[in-house]
Amino acid sequence: MTGNMAHLTLAFGLLGNVVSFMVFLAPIPTFYKVYKKKSTEGFQSAPYVVGLFSAMLWIYYALLKSNVLLLITINSVGCFIETLYIVFFLFYAPKKARMENLKLIVLLIVFGFGSIVGLTQIFTSGVTRGVIVGWICLIFSLCVFVAPLGVLRQVIKTKSVEYMPILLSVALTLSAVMWFFYGLLLGDFNIAIPNVLGFTFGIIQMILYFVYKNKKPVIDEKTIFEQKIYEMEPQKIAEVKDQKVIDVVKLNALLQAETLSVAAKKPHTFDHVAVEPQVVRDMPIHTINVGA
Repeated sequence: MTGNMAHLTLAFGLLGNVVSFMVFLAPIPTFYKVYKKKSTEGFQSAPYVVGLFSAMLWIYYALLKSNVLLLITINSVGCFIETLYIVFFLFYAPKKARMENLKLIVLLIVFGFGSIVGLTQIFTSGVTRGVIVGWICLIFSLCVFVAPLGVLRQVIKTKSVEYMPILLSVALTLSAVMWFFYGLLLGDFNIAIPNVLGFTFGIIQMILYFVYKNKKPVIDEKTIFEQKIYEMEPQKIAEVKDQKVIDVVKLNALLQAETLSVAAKKPHTFDHVAVEPQVVRDMPIHTINVGA
């Protein structure tokens, strides 16, 4: 019986490694787009920094345990892949986004992870250290699994699954199932409990996907209005410019017509022309007589 449990634990651990490895590779299409455009555009680096922090935290926890080697293997791979993503992002990100990413790295990786390791090494020892680090891993994992609630809310509000890729949702759900049974068979509830939440949210995401995948998306009226204004602006500017040109042409034609009309009505001989001093202040006051 014990041998069968060990084999099952190993099987779920290996399957968890395989599925988690696929999840780690999921952002590759995103970074291919970044490479093609030579810009990160609106993409954020926070998920990869959080992923790196999570992997480092689980490695630290696994090193305090004696029977979770498969937890070390996959999270070591995760650290390597997430680091590549972050370096790639920093290379192509604009200056402002690069600085924000560096601040997040310092805050979460250097200060956050460094504080956890330092404080647990100084103030705890033995089993107590493993329990405390296990609780930290559990709480952080729960927070990570709660994060997709924003996506679920957006799907329900817009009735669109555009921003919820089904393959990633399936992979995350399978990963949660594998790691849940791995933790359960090991009797390690710090591993098992967070994955219950991960499995639950994964199922909800897949249900919402099949409910809304064929529905017509609901677009916010304000967004439509702003989009129409944005599309109309170039046309309005062109119309205004054309109207100004037409007005200038009309005014010029009118002035020419009035000049010709006045010239036609006046006699060809003039007695004199008086230049008013108010018109040209610098000229001396006199009268000029122009003969015929």
